[in-house]
Amino acid sequence: MTEAVKHLAQRLEQEGEKSLAFFRRLPESAWEAQVYSTGSGWRVHDILAHFTSAERGFHALLEDVLAGGHGAPLGFDIDQFNEGEVGALHGQPAEALLQAFAAARASTIELTQRLRPEALIQRGRHPWFGETTIGDMLKLIHRHNQLHQRDIRKALASGSPLPVESSLPPRQAGSGDG
Repeated sequence: MTEAVKHLAQRLEQEGEKSLAFFRRLPESAWEAQVYSTGSGWRVHDILAHFTSAERGFHALLEDVLAGGHGAPLGFDIDQFNEGEVGALHGQPAEALLQAFAAARASTIELTQRLRPEALIQRGRHPWFGETTIGDMLKLIHRHNQLHQRDIRKALASGSPLPVESSLPPRQAGSGDG
């Protein structure tokens, strides 16, 4: 395993552990707090569901690109996908989602650890950022969670939901969103 691959795998592991610890430290009263004012108004529990479905989706995306695929299809509506996935997991208990997220993250780490150095520069279409490398996709996985956790902290501190658009970096041209 090269240093770059090892570093990415370690970051994914560290950030995954931080995400799990973050959610496990939340008081019971925080789980139903609304975090976003747009879309379906995700609550803290919904963001954990999003982490779980997104981690599974990212893994499938990486596998596709590594196998020579293009990644996210053109015209892929990431917002619609996320709403559907989160809705499907809505009734799951938090502990079940935490366990599912941990398993999905472990799978992503395992995939990362078996990468050859040349795989990091392989390109595919990310559903938000458009055409990018496998290396960048792996970095985006843990940064994605950091952004949402920051938003949870802000919403809990202020007692008011945030507009989701203000929390995310802008989409790249050709990202497949339209």
